[in-house]
Amino acid sequence: MPITPWKSLWEARFPSLREEMDKLFEDFFGKAGFPTREEGWVPAVDIHETKKDIIVTMDIPSIDPKEVTVSIIEDRLTIKGEKKRDLELKEEDCYRSERVCGSFQRVIQLPAEVVADKAKATYKDGVLKIVMPKSHKTLPKEIKIDVQ
Repeated sequence: MPITPWKSLWEARFPSLREEMDKLFEDFFGKAGFPTREEGWVPAVDIHETKKDIIVTMDIPSIDPKEVTVSIIEDRLTIKGEKKRDLELKEEDCYRSERVCGSFQRVIQLPAEVVADKAKATYKDGVLKIVMPKSHKTLPKEIKIDVQ
């Protein structure tokens, strides 16, 4: 008599719903673990704002800044690029390969409206820094009230 693997009631009755929920969480949060070469990679970003600017900082070491494109469309900042492998490695030559390479794309929802024409990007020591001035529409306005 063959052994049948045990399945919970959830898995036995709702396999497609379970798969759909797993896919939904994977799409939202990403896959667990390290990305593979086929998936590309996702550089880390910091986003903060001052009274006048929104500043995005991204770690992209060992990348030629000419290989990076930055665009602002409405309230979204898109950063695309590619990190190329330094050496040609063959599987039989490689003992260990942990450095991630490949193309990446980050689309960032900006917390306020910005003036795209005045945005500036700099790249130094592997860090991309984008400074975008906030639109005058979104800048806080202080109104003095005369108390009598």
